Amino acid sequence: MSFPSSLDARGLHNWAIRTVGELSHRRAEINALNVFPVPDSDTGSNMAHTMEAALAEVEKGGDVAEALAIGSVRGARGNSGMVLSQVLRGVADSTVDSRVDGQTLAEALSLAVRLVERAIARPVEGTVISVLRAAAAAAEESAQRPGVQLHEILVDTITAAREALEKTPTQLAVLREAGVVDAGGTGFVILLETLLAEIEGGAVRDAEAIEEVEAELEVVFFFEGDLVALEQILAPHGNSLVVARATEDAGTVHIHTREAGPVIEMAFAAGAVSSLRLEVLPEAQAQAEAEAETRTIFAVAPAGPVAALFETVGARIVRPDEVVETSAAQDIYLPNGYGGDAGDARVVPTASLVAGLAAISVYEPDNPDTDSMVSVMRDAARSMRVDSPDEESVEAIIAKSRELLAGGGEQVTILSGVELSDAELSDELDVEVVAIHVGGITTEIGVE
Repeated sequence: MSFPSSLDARGLHNWAIRTVGELSHRRAEINALNVFPVPDSDTGSNMAHTMEAALAEVEKGGDVAEALAIGSVRGARGNSGMVLSQVLRGVADSTVDSRVDGQTLAEALSLAVRLVERAIARPVEGTVISVLRAAAAAAEESAQRPGVQLHEILVDTITAAREALEKTPTQLAVLREAGVVDAGGTGFVILLETLLAEIEGGAVRDAEAIEEVEAELEVVFFFEGDLVALEQILAPHGNSLVVARATEDAGTVHIHTREAGPVIEMAFAAGAVSSLRLEVLPEAQAQAEAEAETRTIFAVAPAGPVAALFETVGARIVRPDEVVETSAAQDIYLPNGYGGDAGDARVVPTASLVAGLAAISVYEPDNPDTDSMVSVMRDAARSMRVDSPDEESVEAIIAKSRELLAGGGEQVTILSGVELSDAELSDELDVEVVAIHVGGITTEIGVE
């Protein structure tokens, strides 16, 4: 069987889409392996988030490889996300016009090793760096053989990476004691495996061919115009309709439909459409996602801006003194520090409002796997370090934030009755700060 000798910009874009999907699907699996450097169960979430940030940058247009690198560097979370971003940086610096062939792959991985070694002061063997080194060495050796093509080089690279991953417990005692392989290394192997899947999967169907397929389709595009009107137009023509607003008049639209042609035509007629993407959904997945539409998230929150935040992602707000009497086994309940009776719903143990916001931020409305969603949301809530200041003042809030950031962190979320400035706090703490004014509550500070 013959395979393409290289991936062009479109193929690289499609690979990014595959990788986001696979890392998201296996997020809980990777998180469960995360015991080093600390057992905070967030490696899978960090790698998925980093790749999502990379893909989001691609959707803005321009050189695909460069956009993947910029987006991943800006959105990198944790050591695993940083390593992933350096791999993508290596690809961008090794390619011309976003075309990746066998030689480019070998050069990119070797460059990534150098970038990671420069970024990490004391690289530890038995982690993703060991897997990356083995992959780079194998790619370089394979690429030296006369006439060798991308597919063969990549197969050799993956074989070496898998072998290195299996050896990580012999190199790192904490992995050996836990009986697991390295989480970051696992995510990196997935990165290579999705690249192989893109090469072996053949060309992506064009829009005309896709419209002829009877299976349900995922249609995603950026829309500028009347979003409320568009939602009303599209709602009868599919399911899992989600509109992520960038502004009141612009946002990303996601819908699963058997009427892709008419849906796209209606969107173009209603406003400006860009970054259009279509993917064929397996029939079983489409059915499961249709069933997932009946799932409800209950979030306990006082009336006001925090409740509004939960509502923007489709949560049903439960007042602190309200009893839930209509929940079902597929529903999810966020107590957010208030407790309450969840009924038959699955509980994500959020001990504060900021932990609840962390949990809801990773929720995927169209993911039919409730078990996976609960696991991911619990991981997000658990990774948020939460505390309150000694007094309700700007100075005390800054002091407590610094105390929490001493353990590391990339973003601070503050819910407070004290009037605060996001920009001033961001400059003061040297990290991104989101401050939300909420009257009548004790200040909550969350660091992630």
